[in-house]
Amino acid sequence: MLKITRNGTAAEQRWTLCGQLSGPWVAELRGAWERGNSEPGARKSIVDLSEVTSIDERGEELLRSMQGDGAQFVAQGVDMKHILEHLNSKERRPLRRFLTHLSDCE
Repeated sequence: MLKITRNGTAAEQRWTLCGQLSGPWVAELRGAWERGNSEPGARKSIVDLSEVTSIDERGEELLRSMQGDGAQFVAQGVDMKHILEHLNSKERRPLRRFLTHLSDCE
């Protein structure tokens, strides 16, 4: 389950996610993101991932797409920060597949 909360001011919109960014919840967030970004007026988008407990490959791809739309992410915890670092890298392979490949090489 994923809880999506959106608050905004004239200058920014803040998205707070809580739960799992996986399975059907990826499509739910994608729809909310598309509706939120279709509103008039360019506002800075901050996405708080501090309470996200897991992200699957489709969730990673959605975050990459949101980043391409100008989203800025906030995260806590080693795992979430590592996922965000991976999104910023040039490596396009989903992080879980990349880590699996590395463990196969050892």
